[in-house]
Amino acid sequence: MSDPTGPKPAPIPPPDRYQIERLNDLYRILDAPVDGGLKARLAGTVRRLLSRVLSRQQEFNAVLVDHLNRNAAVGIESHQASLQTIEWMAAVVQHWDDIHRSMEGLAARSQRTEASVAALAAQHDELRAAVSVLQQAAQSLKREVARLSTSSAQLPTTNLQGPTPTAQGHTANVQGAPGNQFDDLDSHKYVAFEDQFRGSADEIRARVTEYLPIFAGTNDVLDVGCGRGEFLALLREHGVTARGIDVNPAMVDVCLTSGLDAQVGDALTHVRGLPDGSLGGLFAAQVVEHLEPRYLMQLIDAAFDKLRPGAPIVLETINPACWFAFFESYIRDLTHVRPVHPDTLKHLLVASGFQHVEIRYRAPYPEHDKLQELGIRDSGSGIRDVVETLNANVEKINRLLFTYLDYAAVGRRG
Repeated sequence: MSDPTGPKPAPIPPPDRYQIERLNDLYRILDAPVDGGLKARLAGTVRRLLSRVLSRQQEFNAVLVDHLNRNAAVGIESHQASLQTIEWMAAVVQHWDDIHRSMEGLAARSQRTEASVAALAAQHDELRAAVSVLQQAAQSLKREVARLSTSSAQLPTTNLQGPTPTAQGHTANVQGAPGNQFDDLDSHKYVAFEDQFRGSADEIRARVTEYLPIFAGTNDVLDVGCGRGEFLALLREHGVTARGIDVNPAMVDVCLTSGLDAQVGDALTHVRGLPDGSLGGLFAAQVVEHLEPRYLMQLIDAAFDKLRPGAPIVLETINPACWFAFFESYIRDLTHVRPVHPDTLKHLLVASGFQHVEIRYRAPYPEHDKLQELGIRDSGSGIRDVVETLNANVEKINRLLFTYLDYAAVGRRG
């Protein structure tokens, strides 16, 4: 890059005053009188005779020469200043070209840097996911070793008659029970899956905050499928006693590490074992799509029996009426069993005796990512009709593809 002070302009040669000096010498047409002899007296007589005629000419010459003397220097200085300005402007242009080239170089380097940072961020995310899996695997191994040690110590007194206990401590003969779809040693993989695809704990916490007013003033809330305990933590912060249950041991370990009340177990078995009217509320986010239909209906019936009169129930799930949510979120998760339409879930709650049941849609699809309508400009009626028909079809497609990603069925025990 060039010197920012710019190149020094070449010195301009001093002005040529040769003709000015000649004008200063020649403007006089009447010579001064000369003392002397006859010739001088004769010349003086002629000068006096001509002076009346030539004095006006000489006066004009004097004024003209004076004017030239006064303005010639100004013109030369102005010309010199103009030349300096032109040279300065040329230097500025040169500097601007240098700056422009430098900015282009910086922009290119910035793009390369952004690409490198994006690649590093992607690698960092992959590394973080791998570390998370390893951490959960270590916890699972530790838990499995402890379980095997306990099982070995109790092996001589094991009663093999009757229902066989599962690893989660519930009986395996619950009709339609989903159980845990992962072995204990693989349960950490689903924790990492939720971290990557469902969202971080902070993101889930922000999403479920909107349900807090429903449980205001309640106690003894059960969070079915509590996961990492985001909603349990919110309830605790707002003075609501709550506990969680989940079939994934790794999820429960996350809750216990945060000091939350959670346990591994089957939801239906756990709810059926509670005293009638012992629950002040039941919450299940992104759970019902993991359940077989018969199991889901039994769980809703059991919840009705265990909830107190007026106690709320909230069942949040993916909205399969939104094609984007179905194809982008629902089918990604291997543990999903069956999508549940909003009308279906509302009917199941009403059929089990719940009152004031409503469907609350949430997580709207971003408007700027939807299909955009065409603007109607002043044109013939034929073009206007075509544009209006096309826009109507765009609206229909948006309603099918890009509506709300999730919904919650909310009701109360009568």
